[in-house]
Amino acid sequence: MQRFEIEGSNIVDIASFYAEINRVFMQQENWLLGQTLDGFNDLLYGGFGRLKAGQAAVLVWKDIRSSKIALGIETTRKYYQHKLAPESPFNKEHFKKALEELDAGRGKTYFELIIEIINEHPNIQLMVT
Repeated sequence: MQRFEIEGSNIVDIASFYAEINRVFMQQENWLLGQTLDGFNDLLYGGFGRLKAGQAAVLVWKDIRSSKIALGIETTRKYYQHKLAPESPFNKEHFKKALEELDAGRGKTYFELIIEIINEHPNIQLMVT
């Protein structure tokens, strides 16, 4: 079983989360994973990067508390606001609702969305420190 280690102290925002994911998983590729949750989800299926398709793996997330703070409410709010910008091609109704839920205390943070994606992959065992 492969073991991958995320250094949570390297994560201070969404861009640095993907930089860390690329450092951990994409070392041998000549391209990098983009900053999308869909891309992160695809990565966990395997088949590119260091994770082979369907392979069982342990994902150790060191200093996860600092990542949780860094990818918390304020970062998530900025993420949604960016998606709602007038020139944004994204589904504004979806992100407007997500922002309203977040502000009401019922929405998920970016960190929580990441954890949800990891948990959807039975081949990935998350260990936190």
